[in-house]
Amino acid sequence: MKFVRRIRNGLVRLLSGFTGALLRQIRRGLILLVAGFLVLSVGFVLLYGVLPPPVTPLMVIRMVEGEELRKDWRSYDEISPHLVQAVLASEDTRFCEHSGFDWNALRMAVAQNLEGGQTLGASTITMQTAKNLFLWPARTYLRKGLEAYFTILIELFWNKRRIIETYVNVAEWGAGIYGAEAAAQAYFGKSADELTRREASLLAAVLPNPRRWSASQPTRYIERRAATIRARMRIMPDRGAQPCG
Repeated sequence: MKFVRRIRNGLVRLLSGFTGALLRQIRRGLILLVAGFLVLSVGFVLLYGVLPPPVTPLMVIRMVEGEELRKDWRSYDEISPHLVQAVLASEDTRFCEHSGFDWNALRMAVAQNLEGGQTLGASTITMQTAKNLFLWPARTYLRKGLEAYFTILIELFWNKRRIIETYVNVAEWGAGIYGAEAAAQAYFGKSADELTRREASLLAAVLPNPRRWSASQPTRYIERRAATIRARMRIMPDRGAQPCG
């Protein structure tokens, strides 16, 4: 019996030691993984703050699905101010006031959703830039958490001009069409800096579902939406070379 107990105790100690070592390895691996992610994420945000991103996860996904890729980066000064103003009027009227999250819009969206009304979103342009630039198209808590994380980094390291510049250059505007220049060429046969107020409002109007709607062949709904955007544009201040002064 003593011999059996010794064997059993030895096995228990051996198993405990193995389990402890395994847990330490797992803990060390998780720490390295998190540290690596933090370094890479901050690095990419800093890099894309000065250089155009070559592709985004959504572009890669669409190409794997067989779509072509049409994109041509344009600097802020090479994009019609009408388009910048239309996007702000359509997507995020408080862009210049908030720091990445529009808490008023979030509270309204939560209240509306709790009341059982139409599901509303409250994504700012910064949040959409974070999603478009770094993440995949899915509605999960993990992706929303990462979206919030990248939103904080972008607002921390970029100015507002760079945020809107990046947004209009990576936004999907149709099947295989990304960015203001590709969209302007595809729908109106002109460069992004030549877009009129009406054309800009039509491009902004289709942003919520660019694969369903066309800026060059607008439905009545898109025409009405574009007219509303133009009305908002008329009461917005002219930002000039700086979207937020």
